[in-house]
Amino acid sequence: MSEIGYFLSSEEHTPSALVDQARQAEEAGFASVWISDHYHPWTDRQGQSSFVWSVIGAIAATTRLRVTTAVTCPTVRIHPAVVAHAAATSAMMLGGRFHLGVGTGENLNEHILGDPWPPTDIRLEMLEEAVEVMRALWEGGSLTHRGRHYRVENARIYSRPEAPVPVYVSAFGPKALSVAARIGDGFISTSPDGEMVAQYRSEGGRGPAQAGMKVCWAADEASARRTATELWAHTAVPGELSQELPMPAHFEQVSGLVGEDQVAASIVCGPDPERHLEMIQKYLDAGFDEVYVNQVGEDQAGFFEFYRRELAPRLG
Repeated sequence: MSEIGYFLSSEEHTPSALVDQARQAEEAGFASVWISDHYHPWTDRQGQSSFVWSVIGAIAATTRLRVTTAVTCPTVRIHPAVVAHAAATSAMMLGGRFHLGVGTGENLNEHILGDPWPPTDIRLEMLEEAVEVMRALWEGGSLTHRGRHYRVENARIYSRPEAPVPVYVSAFGPKALSVAARIGDGFISTSPDGEMVAQYRSEGGRGPAQAGMKVCWAADEASARRTATELWAHTAVPGELSQELPMPAHFEQVSGLVGEDQVAASIVCGPDPERHLEMIQKYLDAGFDEVYVNQVGEDQAGFFEFYRRELAPRLG
């Protein structure tokens, strides 16, 4: 049975606001949340980017939600042994209701220590080795690892959950999908592309397929379109720019090339429940098991009321 969850945007909201939104989501009937893991926001207009592990701890202490990072990059900015430690603690605090979503990351977040930004094939190699390191640490005991990309010396995670943390792998192209099918306990995407789900399944991927989507509910469509364009115009730019641009200022520049119509083509804007339901159905028809909805902008309470009143009764 498919599940609809809520997507917390670390780029738009303060840490305390994210924790409050998680509580509101639970009260509105959501049982699970995604939360983004960034060092920088995509643009200065978004304006926030808190340390995700602190926020997850607060969510664990105040809700019964299941939580997935969407997604953490365990390869450049943070060593996989440290991510494994953070994920193990989060899984314990959430009583096993934690999934670690991982991906190859973006230059936007990973360049901050002066490390080179590797090409895609190398990033996929690094991700696969990082997952290997994390799973070995979750098994317990002392780990020494000398791999192509990472070294670990006599490391042991003492506080860890009884079961290993499930790892869901983000993928947007055929090579990454093959990696997701091979090493993932689940698959993560943001596109309602049934061919991607089919490839994941055909290559042996057995875990849940999760997807995230954005909406901008408002009492009128015009204001929703303005808000979505102001905050997320860069998502309408195709290609690999989102992985390659290094600074929020660059995404601001790209956003200036995008109009409201382009944004509204991918982000449902306005109060019409039929349009919201239609977009959710696209992801379900593509074969996704779980769909996480993110409300763009400040009016989170308005969206949760809209969801409770107009969408939840029809989604079941």
